[in-house]
Amino acid sequence: MTSARHRHDPFPRVGARLLIALLGLMMPALAGAFDLQSDAPIRVNADHARIDEGAGEATYTGNVIVRQNETTLTAEKVVLHRQDGVLKQIEATGEPAHYTQPARNDRPKTDAEAHVIIYSAGDNRILLRQQAVIRQAGNVFRGERIDYDTAKRVVTATGSDTNPDGRVEMIIQPGNQSGDNR
Repeated sequence: MTSARHRHDPFPRVGARLLIALLGLMMPALAGAFDLQSDAPIRVNADHARIDEGAGEATYTGNVIVRQNETTLTAEKVVLHRQDGVLKQIEATGEPAHYTQPARNDRPKTDAEAHVIIYSAGDNRILLRQQAVIRQAGNVFRGERIDYDTAKRVVTATGSDTNPDGRVEMIIQPGNQSGDNR
């Protein structure tokens, strides 16, 4: 019989030394890519975790929250892909999965959601697929696929090839905005 505390432990049956070593390899690469703040730690919370060193994958399932400072990614499933000890990609799936990057300096808060969110660590890009939406400073971008450059904050959206009305929808606010995108 397991206690409630162990039921929610994201790393059941994983040795503490193995976990610390694996996280030590993932954290610096992810920290530099996720929010461009390489000294800030990444925190992952989930109902379950499976770490496969041979495949270079860490899979988290059940109410997954990936957080660095105020930047947050939430999903039902998140897979971290590593190659040679370096984080290459984060893949999140949900109904939908959510990404939030806070307002910083002169840049407004960004909220994004889609059924699939793929973050490529090397080029600071987030690809959103299936009912993708990005909201920023009152502007809204909708499409079947949205490519978001987190460093430059550039959005490229495409519609669905299978939907007859598969067009991109963009709502652009005229003039200056306060940065509040509610």
